[in-house]
Amino acid sequence: MPAFQRTEIEYLSHDDGAEEIEQLFGVPRALLRDREGWTRETLTLGTHNATHVDAPWHYNSTIDGRRAETIDELPLEWFFGPGVVVDFAAKADGDAITATELASAVDGAGHRLQAGDIVLVRTGRDAFYGQADYVARGPGVSAEATRWLFDRGVRVMGIDAWGWDRPLHLQAEDALRERRPGIFWEAHQVGLRYSQIERLVGLGALPPTGFTVACFPLRVARASAAPARVVAILDDDR
Repeated sequence: MPAFQRTEIEYLSHDDGAEEIEQLFGVPRALLRDREGWTRETLTLGTHNATHVDAPWHYNSTIDGRRAETIDELPLEWFFGPGVVVDFAAKADGDAITATELASAVDGAGHRLQAGDIVLVRTGRDAFYGQADYVARGPGVSAEATRWLFDRGVRVMGIDAWGWDRPLHLQAEDALRERRPGIFWEAHQVGLRYSQIERLVGLGALPPTGFTVACFPLRVARASAAPARVVAILDDDR
């Protein structure tokens, strides 16, 4: 994991809290229950660390001739809707997922895709989360497949790999060799107003369909992304 994407947490203990209370308010620990004060934490967290939701502003400053939205400007209804898991765990690292393959996988999941659905791509690479080569693992969703989802009303799509695109070192090699735009970060910069969830875990525990996804991002003003606790709510008959 690149250093700039590492999360750091500093924990304040009950003992530390008692000392802080005495410093701030002059109340000694003898006047506190069990001689303990409060606990608290200081969190250093980037908006793209861990599981997060990207906003269009992350991809480009303008899309369709208009300023792209930041994470706090997106409609909340995008982030709560029927889910479907499409399984691409058999894909090799670096493979591109095409629109034809994606359409076949949705059909194979027994799901009838509708506007507002949240599509989750299972690669199985969450097994490598936290390892040094995690960023280089997994297939990626192509620009055409991203557009295929968007054209069917999908505005939120997610993946259990480090990123939605193919591993960036591979895209970089291709872009430098061909010397043209539209190769590096192709699915991000496809020119569409959509959100993607990256670094999901546990998709293998879900049924292909028959559940609802809640993936509300933290409301960070003017931000290109935000952390989210992504939850699948299974239907009662599951």
